[in-house]
Order: sequence, then C-alpha cells, then structure tokens
Amino acid sequence: MKSISDSNRVIIKIGSSLLINKGSGINTKFLDEVVEDISSLKKEGIEILIVSSGAIELGKVELNKTNEKLTLSESQAASSIGQIKLINAWKSAFEKKNILTAQILITAEDTENRKRFLNARTTIEELLKDNFIPIINENDTVATSEIKYGDNDRLAARIAGMVSADCLLLLSNVNGLHKKDPNIEKSEIIFEVENIDQKIIDMAGTASPMGKGGMKTKIEAAKIATKTGCYMIISSGTNKRPISSVKKGEVGTWFSPQSKNINALKSWISGSINTTGIIHIDEGASGALDLGNSLLSVGISRCEGNFDKGDAVIIKYKDNEIARGLTNYNFQDLTKIIGKKSEEIEEILGYLDKTEVIHRNNLVYSGDNEED
Repeated sequence: MKSISDSNRVIIKIGSSLLINKGSGINTKFLDEVVEDISSLKKEGIEILIVSSGAIELGKVELNKTNEKLTLSESQAASSIGQIKLINAWKSAFEKKNILTAQILITAEDTENRKRFLNARTTIEELLKDNFIPIINENDTVATSEIKYGDNDRLAARIAGMVSADCLLLLSNVNGLHKKDPNIEKSEIIFEVENIDQKIIDMAGTASPMGKGGMKTKIEAAKIATKTGCYMIISSGTNKRPISSVKKGEVGTWFSPQSKNINALKSWISGSINTTGIIHIDEGASGALDLGNSLLSVGISRCEGNFDKGDAVIIKYKDNEIARGLTNYNFQDLTKIIGKKSEEIEEILGYLDKTEVIHRNNLVYSGDNEED
C-alpha cells in the first residue's frame, strides 16, 4: 500500500489534544479540515469509521475542572456531559457536507467477549452499508478502571480487526515514530516499520498532556492492528489538511501488516487485550506449534491466572509470548494435567472433553498466515 487511497475501509482515530482546545472546547478549525479530508475520501468510494477522543475533556470544560485530576466517578460524569457535545460537533460538521453520522459507544468487554464483538461488528457493518460514518468512543460512563482500554489507540486497533479495515490512521500531536523521544531531543523519524521488534518497542515515548496514550500505546495498537492484516499510520494532526497530507504519502510512520490472510476468529484472538492467563510450554510444544499443531497437555510446564474454559490466554516459551489461543480447560483442571499425556486426562479429571488444551483452529501462532 502506497496511499490511503488504495484502501476500501479506513479507520481514523482523533486524539483529544487535537480536537479540544484546552479549557475552551472544540477546535472547530481542525474539525472542519478533517471533515473536508474525509469528504474527499468518501467521494473516492472509501468507507470511513472515526474513533474520537474528547468526551471527558469537553465535560471538564462544562464542569470548570479543566486543570483538575478527576476520580473515576468524576471522569464518568464528565464523559456523559462531554459525549453529547462531542457527537453533536461531529454531526454538525458532517451535515455541512451532507454526510450522515451515527454514534457507537463501546467498552473493552464489548470487544473481548466474542458474542458482543460479533454484535458490535454487525451494527457497524449495517451503518456502513447505509452510508453512515460511525463515530466511535469508549463508553467511559460505565467502564471501570479494571476493564477499560483507557486509550483510544488500542480501541481503534481492535475495531480495525473487528471490521477488517485495510488501514488505521492515528492522528495525534506527534508526526510519527522517532528513534528517540522528540520531546527530549531532536530525533530522526522512522517512515516505515516492517516488523515490530523490541527495538521498535523501546522507542516509545510518553503520554500527551491531555491524552492517556502516547507513543507506547500507539505501538501496542500497531501490534494489534498489523496482526489482523491492517496497515497502520501514525501522523500529526497539526498539519494543514492532515489526512490529505498522509494520503499524498508526505508524512507519518507506516506499519506493515504482519498477516494478510488471518481468519475472523483468529483476528479476534490475536487482538485480545484482557487475556486471563498464561500457559508456559516446553521446547517440544513450541516446535509443535511452529508446525501448525494443537497444544497438548504433555508440553505444558506451568500456567498462571484464573481462566475459565473458552478464555483467551497467552502461550509463552522461555518467558516470551509466542501465541494466543482459547483454552479448552479452566485453570484448576489444567494444573492437574500439566505434563500428562492426552490418554491420562480422563482418569485424572474424571472426564474428557477435548484431547487438546488449545486446538490449532483456536490458536494464533506468531507468523500464523492461515486463510479462512
């Protein structure tokens, strides 16, 4: 992909620091420029989804608490106040271009629970079919600190996998990934990332003053999005006509997809954020997974967490994550069959549901490139 114009479906995430003038509300100049850019993309036949931050900051303006650090309940109240202003601002801006919009509020549970995930995807697909632009935000009014994203970078990446987007554009107050934190010293920008290795992860900077993200969550978002076959771009929203600038290939850091043919279920598994456990495996099991086989109890050395049957868990070899999958056993039962052969399971547990701890169809191995 050389340009956003090569995409059929694009998600654009807008950060609070761009959309909100601290202490005074919506940055209408920026909003109008973004809407102008999006209108041009739609004329090319590209489907657009927007993930927009800003509800809490707008609520803080109404509450005259722009310089205060809010408690969770205060943030939830601010969000409920600000979300009305946020969606009305988007609606009004798009109405000038005769473009229809719809609001979708999502929690982390909505994307981590398979049934809710599918329901949300169906709703979004219906809106796109009817030529609406979904305006998406985390539902801060009901999400708790333990089960929320806390940043819209990773939420946008999860949505990208949900709707099989071709490209995710993160607009913020930084112009891309730098070799060193540009807030501390002048540093060269990296224009293309083929593989998100530890060197790339170590380049992450700090959060913006208004946002909860920063470069660290943007790299985490890139890992989620690229695993589902989606390109991701980090670019500055402070450029004039910021999306058009990216469209021309002039600015930003492009992250290439790590897998192009991953099926829908594996896309959901690979993007799981709230995994509930870790399974550690030996060399033999690691080799078996590398060959595309299922995970058996005999190759497990230990497990952590408090997971139930069907939960998404991380698989580690030598303390490095090598896969994710849906387990056929809960934590209590799995601890009883660690290192045991499949034919011993029924005698130990008193039942035999599945011989595999994680079936290969429910497992995403690093570099997995299977088709539907």
